[in-house]
Amino acid sequence: MTKNGSKYYWWCQIGGWGSLALVLVLNSSISEQTITDKQIYIMVITVLTGILVTHIFREVIKRSGWAFLTVEKALPKFLIGMLLTCIASALIRITLADRLGLVSHKNTEFMARLLTVAADTGLMIIPWTLIYYFYHYVLISSRQQVDTLKLEALVKELELKTIKAHINPHFIFNALNSIRALIDENPPRARTAITELSNILRSSMQAEKLETVTFEKELNIVKDYLALEHIRFEDRLQVEYEIDEDTLDQPIPPMMLQTLVENAIKHGISRQVGGGKVRIVSDFREDYHELVILNTGVLNGSRDSDGFGLASTKNRLQLLFGQKANFDIRETGENTVQARVLIPVHTAAAKISLKP
Repeated sequence: MTKNGSKYYWWCQIGGWGSLALVLVLNSSISEQTITDKQIYIMVITVLTGILVTHIFREVIKRSGWAFLTVEKALPKFLIGMLLTCIASALIRITLADRLGLVSHKNTEFMARLLTVAADTGLMIIPWTLIYYFYHYVLISSRQQVDTLKLEALVKELELKTIKAHINPHFIFNALNSIRALIDENPPRARTAITELSNILRSSMQAEKLETVTFEKELNIVKDYLALEHIRFEDRLQVEYEIDEDTLDQPIPPMMLQTLVENAIKHGISRQVGGGKVRIVSDFREDYHELVILNTGVLNGSRDSDGFGLASTKNRLQLLFGQKANFDIRETGENTVQARVLIPVHTAAAKISLKP
């Protein structure tokens, strides 16, 4: 919780329980009853105990994540929590009242007193719990709606960038020139190259309709892209794959891997006189799906401004998969650049496409 949120919480706690004390005082005034010192002490104990036990209850809710559950799943947990909170409050109130000699209970059994005070506490704890849960339920729903709107806006904003980045005229021009040269020299390879180019164009056009695609599908597009680039670069381009087959069904943002590989070619390999190597690694690291693209070259300022860019790629990942998802790009050694994507596996498994 933010600093302001914590401040508002304590104001609500003090204000709410203080209002209860005020109601009890007004009730006594209306009924023309004299408020004794003992009643004031009991009132203070009730308020302070209420603040204490509800604060502890709140910490349990926060640490257990109950506020993030649906009503059906949260209800039994909150019922048990309220029951234990009421009993704890009753025990504290009875103990303090007995120690301070505030009540007389010569003919009253302890269990009967406990149930009576617990029931009295429940009249205050139940409204507190309902208000707390539904406040966070509405708050979480609002945040999810905001995140959804942000994601949709980001997708719309990046649609043109996606098409521009992946169906850029230079790539198509180079690919067509390469295919034209193959028509007489190697007709079967030329036909295959046309199919590869078609696959890339089709995937780019479909990217705007999807929130995620499987890594296997994205990898196949990247292989088509690299096969076309290999025609142009020939021996200057070396490609290596280190893929854990268990990662093939993991969801990733469409065209993201292709963008990173394209940047590796454009800003790395194409600027090396002797060419270089692109290495694609996909594996599980603890609770993450880790994607790494290594390429020969050096990092430069234009790398971040091209295509999606570092900030927008990271933002896109976090909107899709949460704050634990991450993307970074850096130099890892002499003449080597690494682009690294981390996607939480348990979050990624729940992601589906925005449109059927």
